[in-house]
Amino acid sequence: MNAIRELSGQIYVDAYGTSVKYGGMSPEDADAKIRSIQRTMNTKRPRLADLRSESGGLQPIVWVGITVSALQQLVGINVIFYYSSTLWQAVGFSESNSMLITVITSVINVVVTLIAIATVDRVGRRALLLVGSAGMTVCLSTMAIVFATAGTNAAGNPDLGDFTGPLALVAANGFVIFFGMSWGPVVWVLLGVMFPNSIRAIAMSVAVAVQWIMNFLVSTTFPPLSEAGLGLAYGLYAGFALISLFFVAKFVQETLSLIHI
Repeated sequence: MNAIRELSGQIYVDAYGTSVKYGGMSPEDADAKIRSIQRTMNTKRPRLADLRSESGGLQPIVWVGITVSALQQLVGINVIFYYSSTLWQAVGFSESNSMLITVITSVINVVVTLIAIATVDRVGRRALLLVGSAGMTVCLSTMAIVFATAGTNAAGNPDLGDFTGPLALVAANGFVIFFGMSWGPVVWVLLGVMFPNSIRAIAMSVAVAVQWIMNFLVSTTFPPLSEAGLGLAYGLYAGFALISLFFVAKFVQETLSLIHI
């Protein structure tokens, strides 16, 4: 009971502080929220069956979480990290330059992720996702066009010119920047707050499992897709980035000041 009192006191500070900052919740309303949260914390251990709606399917909020998780991987971000060095060598960069590009890409990802973490509570989760989706769509589409229109060398790999080579490099790193400042960290923030307390643990487990499944599918299907054509592969990822833009615009709500019960 002491632990509950201490926890409720901390929740009161957080809930009241957040409400004052973002929307003017009264102390009485904050107390009511705290009591509701405490009730959900005292419920039975959640099961997969708890994710079902009254109609028998999954609850809409669970579908949103699953789709967001899937789209985070389906835009192909891990292709950049898993196959970066091999990919750049295949399109004409030297081995040393390919390794350097890979290192630079990784550093860029870390830097923009830290920036996103520092700004997500001021800018808003939904806004960052929308900007990220738009930017990823442009960058991936650029890469798709560059590779689809490139000629081939004697080895059958795309032969990028003096303009298209740097353009593909800029587009690839632009893709990493837009992903790192939005879909990379923000999806995790979103999943942590979007579900009601009563199903949060099990719903997050399902959403994260979907992420790993999609990661596996993307990473294992890229080699045959690249054999068919890098333009096709990046065009497919650009399509998913565009879908993510419309999905967030229609189905994802801002969770900046959300206190779930």
